Amino acid sequence: MPHSLFISDLHLCAEHPHSLQAFLNFIQHRVPKAEALYILGDLFEYWAGDDDLGDPFHQRVIHALQTLSRGGTRVYLMHGNRDLLMGRALEQASGATLLPDPTLLELYGTPTLLTHGDTLCTDDIAYQTYRSQVHDPVWQQQFLAQPLAQRKIFIEQLRARSESEKQTKSSDIMDVNDAAVADLLRTHNYPRLIHGHTHRTRRHLHTVDGHHCERWVLGDWDTAGNALRCDGSGCDWETVQALS
Repeated sequence: MPHSLFISDLHLCAEHPHSLQAFLNFIQHRVPKAEALYILGDLFEYWAGDDDLGDPFHQRVIHALQTLSRGGTRVYLMHGNRDLLMGRALEQASGATLLPDPTLLELYGTPTLLTHGDTLCTDDIAYQTYRSQVHDPVWQQQFLAQPLAQRKIFIEQLRARSESEKQTKSSDIMDVNDAAVADLLRTHNYPRLIHGHTHRTRRHLHTVDGHHCERWVLGDWDTAGNALRCDGSGCDWETVQALS
């Protein structure tokens, strides 16, 4: 049956080769059976700019996506909070298509809204303030004008600070806000919703203005690769492989 696959939050980096190998196996053996692969953000642990395309680790990921695209499977990328600086050069090198966040599509007869998911975590006020800053085009232009090595140092400092702050934040603050979810569903005429970011793999059912809407939350690839498979009969989870 024609189907599409959805993944997010792989956080691929050279420090975790098991995640890369699971991704490459997934791309080579599972994804070619699908019509399309949607990667809804945080494919990379971080992306300092498209002038880092030549990094050997990045080249392995890009080559895998390029091979998949040339084989006939459509590949779609969405920015996450870790790789929001992915640009046109990466898009062209990988053969993927960058999607705006959010994106609404007709998926096998069901209106489906795709988003990374971080905009829904409105209770985390500090994060939303940070997000507004780094999504500002002027800030991005100034940041990308800095040397690549300097950008990487800055990002590593942000990562360390983020991990430290997570230790003091409640889990509820870092999850989505139900009112924000309802507003998003209402704005887009009550579609099915698929997102990542929170790493809390689960199917939710929301009732908004009398409409019943599914919300599928994609998991991360920390301990096991996972994907969501959607076709004309609906969606369901697929475990890719355990990671060690």
